[in-house]
Amino acid sequence: MRCVTSLSAVILALGLTAPAFAAQVEVSGGWFRALPAGLPAGGYFTLRNTSDAPAVLTGAASPACGMVMLHKSVEEGGMGRMVHVDSVTVPAHGAVAFKPGGYHLMCMKPKPAMTPGAEVAVTLAFADGTKAEARFAVKTAKGE
Repeated sequence: MRCVTSLSAVILALGLTAPAFAAQVEVSGGWFRALPAGLPAGGYFTLRNTSDAPAVLTGAASPACGMVMLHKSVEEGGMGRMVHVDSVTVPAHGAVAFKPGGYHLMCMKPKPAMTPGAEVAVTLAFADGTKAEARFAVKTAKGE
């Protein structure tokens, strides 16, 4: 008993406990728009936060991409463009839709797995250190 108590004290002292808040998110409707000739592919989905605290998405990864970035489409001076964003906050008990013309994932240097009709793995990373795994369908440039 004494050994267990001492081990617990060491674990707590070293900060090896689980984070106080773990993101409770649901990923749905995930898909990528594959483009020809190795052009970047846009990724779309809905992220729903079921917790009592905001969830902050800070990054994404997929073995089907050389790199995945968080982007947002914006209009400035009548011109549309995409900008990199460092994070996207999903409010407590809220949702954010990643869709054409708004927030989206940008799959840079897509690999052969990014083929219409396929399904690819995506890992979403959050500020609290948690991750969410999801499968995204790969569709054509027309979203079919």
